[in-house]
Amino acid sequence: MEFALNGEIHRSEEPLSVQALIERFGLGQRRVAVAINSAVVPRSRFEQVEIKSGDRVEVIHAVGGG
Repeated sequence: MEFALNGEIHRSEEPLSVQALIERFGLGQRRVAVAINSAVVPRSRFEQVEIKSGDRVEVIHAVGGG
């Protein structure tokens, strides 16, 4: 399956949940927001929502500061 992650094409042989994607790309230690095809995925649904071939996934990191 192919999907776009922050504009870059990636491939996976196996289905990926949003949670699995976050873990695969080492984003688990950061606070992130995720949108698939412009629809925000609630954090409570990261394990249930699967990424499908052709999806456009955007992962945004929360940054603190002043």
